[in-house]
Amino acid sequence: MIHAASSIISPHHAPPGESGRKPLSPAEVKALIQQGLPSATVEVSGEDHTHFEALVVSADFEGKRPLARHQMVYATLGPRMGREIHALSLRTLTPSEHARA
Repeated sequence: MIHAASSIISPHHAPPGESGRKPLSPAEVKALIQQGLPSATVEVSGEDHTHFEALVVSADFEGKRPLARHQMVYATLGPRMGREIHALSLRTLTPSEHARA
């Protein structure tokens, strides 16, 4: 059985446009994650530019619990979490988990 880790982060925030920051596109979120986890395969979607869903597949997740995997992804986004990114739903898998999914 495959355990697909998933979480949603949605901190308190100002409504979109009131933070003074430029909204991010899914492509920009993907680039940030790939920059921090260069060996990862990343897919990101999100039509409103503040709420995103991401699938991140990386060998770096091998042997790590779901929370540690998610923290690795959050670290790639830094202060953008809770600012430009208001919510992020994550699936974090190793390549072998992804192959079985």
